[in-house]
Order: sequence, then C-alpha cells, then structure tokens
Amino acid sequence: MTPAPLGWAGIVRLGLVQAALGAVVVLTTATLNRVMVVELALAAAVPGTLVALHHAVQILRPKFGHGSDVGGRRTPWIIGGMAVLAAGGLLAAVATAWTAEARIPGLALAVVAFVMIGAGGAAAGTSLLALTASRVAPERRPSAAAVVWLMMIAGFVVTAGVAGALLDPFSTTRLVMVAAGVAAGAFVLATVAVWGLEGPRAVAAATTDAPPPAFRAAMAQIWAEPEARRFTLFVFVAMLAYSLQDLILEPFAGLVFGLTPGESTRLASFQYGGVLIGMIAVAIIGNRGLAPKGWMRRWTIAGCLASGAALAAIALGGVIGDGFPLRPAVFALGLANGVFAVAAIGSMMVLAGNGGAGREGVKLGLWGASQAIASALGGFLGTVFVDLARLAFGSPVAAYGTVFAVEAVLFVVAAGLAARVAAAPTPGGGGPAPVPVTPERGVVAADVPGG
Repeated sequence: MTPAPLGWAGIVRLGLVQAALGAVVVLTTATLNRVMVVELALAAAVPGTLVALHHAVQILRPKFGHGSDVGGRRTPWIIGGMAVLAAGGLLAAVATAWTAEARIPGLALAVVAFVMIGAGGAAAGTSLLALTASRVAPERRPSAAAVVWLMMIAGFVVTAGVAGALLDPFSTTRLVMVAAGVAAGAFVLATVAVWGLEGPRAVAAATTDAPPPAFRAAMAQIWAEPEARRFTLFVFVAMLAYSLQDLILEPFAGLVFGLTPGESTRLASFQYGGVLIGMIAVAIIGNRGLAPKGWMRRWTIAGCLASGAALAAIALGGVIGDGFPLRPAVFALGLANGVFAVAAIGSMMVLAGNGGAGREGVKLGLWGASQAIASALGGFLGTVFVDLARLAFGSPVAAYGTVFAVEAVLFVVAAGLAARVAAAPTPGGGGPAPVPVTPERGVVAADVPGG
C-alpha cells in the first residue's frame, strides 16, 4: 500500500534534514577553505583541489539514486550518508589543524576527509531529494521544494553566524571543537527529522512487480529524454558560472579587506541571508499567482544578470578598498542567487516526477552529478586562476578582481542559455527549467549535498 502524500509537517521535517546537510558543508567549504589560505598561508589551489575532489566524488550521485530507487527505501541512504558526511566534516577540521603542524600528513588526511564529505553528501542528498519528489503530491512539489531549500539556506545562515562568533579568537583547537559540535548536532537533527517519515514502503517498491532496470539501462532511459538532456546541460553551464567565486570570496575578504576568520565566516551569513530573502520573495510571488505566465524564465534570466552585476561590483570594490560596502554587495549577490534558485527547485521536483514513479533517484542523481562536475571544475579553476593572476599581476586586488569579472561574464552567458531552455511544465506558470540549488553552496545542492 502506497503511503499517503506528506503534509506540511512532513515537508518541514525534510527541510530540517536539508538544513543539517548544509550546516556541515558550509563549514568545510567556506571556513576551512579560508583558514588554509589565510592562516596557514597555503596556495588557494590546495583547498580548491580538496573541494573539487569532494565535488568529483559526487559523480556517484546517479548510482546512489538508483540504489535507493531499486531498494525502495530512501531513509537508510539518508542516515548512512549523513553519518559519513558528519564524520568527514569533523575529520576535515582535524586535518586542517594537523596541517598547521605537519603539512604532508595533514593534507593526506584532508584528502580522505573530503572524499567522505563528497560521498556522504551525495548519498544523503540525492536520496533526500528523491524522497521529496516521491512522497509529496505533484501539485505541492514546487512549494515543498521551496520550503526545503529555504530551511537549508536558513541552516547556512545560522551555522555561518554562530560558528563565526565561536571561532574568534581563532585557534586550531577551537576550530576542531566548533566542527565537532556542528557535525554531531547535524547528524542528530537529520536522524530525528527523517525517522519514520518515509513509511513502510517506498513508491518504487510498491508500483511494479517487474524487475528494476540495471543502472546503465536506467541512465540510458533518462538520457533519451530531450527535456532531461537540456536540463542537464543548463545545470552544468550555470553551476560553472556560479562556482568560480565559491572558494575565493572569503580569502578575498581576508587578504584585501583584512577581515578575521570569524568576520569572513559571518560574511557568508550575509550572502546566504540574501539567498533566503530572494527565495522567499519569489516563492510568494509565484505561489500567490501574482506572476505572469513564463515567470520562471524571466526570474532565472534576471537572477543570472543580477548575479553578474553583483560580482562586477565586488571586483570593483577591491580597487576602491576600505570605503567599499562589501557586506551589502555580498548580500546582493546572495539575493540574486536566491531569485533564480527558487524557480529552479520547483522545476527540478516536477521534472523528477515526470515519467512515472521509481525513477526520481536516477534523474536527480544525473542533475546532481552535472552540478557536482561543474562545481568541481569551477571551484578548482577559480583558485588556480587566482594563484596565476597573483603571479602575473603581483597584487591580490587585481587577481581576485579578474576572476570575479570573468565570472560576471559567464553569468551573462548563462542568462542567454536560460532564455533558450525549453519550457518545463510546472504548476502555476510556464518557464524554463532553471538552475537547481545544492546544499553545499546555497544556490544550486542540489551540494547539494542535495543536489
């Protein structure tokens, strides 16, 4: 017997799991990245490589999604993945502290930790998205997706703000203690939130007696759909544009504006706060019918263009120096990201449910893998470009400004691609299937760990 669709209480519980995923990821990809570059004086390419590795591991997302499809159970994948993610987050902090004393062993341990973060986030995040798509009624999926991601961004904001306050005055011991608290709290929260939520049987197991397709066959079926292919390509290009700044914004704030580790970590809360407000505003407009037909296409294009404008302003801000309003500019960047993100997550949930039950995991895994590959390339290339530009220009202002400017141009290109993506049928209006959001970066998760 198929369980009844989840109500709003169940949807909020899904959001708590997503918030827990994001809490671990934001600490490892933002705070540890900054500590390695500024406090440990490592080349930006070092944390860039580690985070790229964590994204690269997520190419396994389709495989994890297929596993939860075939097994008919999402909960074990979510709890197991969360355990690996939390352990990896704590181990990454330990590795960072060890690197300050013994560079080679510390970095070797960091490689192990970031592989764990990537694998745990991929398993838990993909299965969580699939559970959302399979257990929420179709007409409620866009709103449910918005609620889940809004709670994830709220988790980003709270974690960045609280961790930032606890990290000052900075020490590696304090860093490990804060990471331990975040990891333990996130695991307990996710486990309690998801426990008993799925019901006795998942949709995939209840709807057919035929043997499930093998992984390659399932992937071939999905890739044969033009709609799925177009969405995958758009996700890749848009995420590549977004992720170039992902690992360089906090080091930029430290090196150019002199912010402490706690201050630069709190800067991330400004960015995610902007994302949160942008998502809420657009979700309200869309769900109340205030937006005209095609609103998702327009908001996606506007969000990409506004993101490019904010990055161009931040690039100019490095030249201006202390008088530049860095926090409002970072907030504006987050706001622009949130605008196109909320339309994207609704489209993603609807598209995942198209074509029958039991395929949500593979579809969401495919889009998550596309996002992860783009994020790995973008994060790594952003740090490498900064290092090369510093060698070429001899100035961190010029180096970081150049990368921000390049990313601004890429966002303009992404806006052009968004205008050409075929409309995806979604409740409440037409529009393209925009860029999905991930737990690891606020815009775009699906790092998630989530997407």
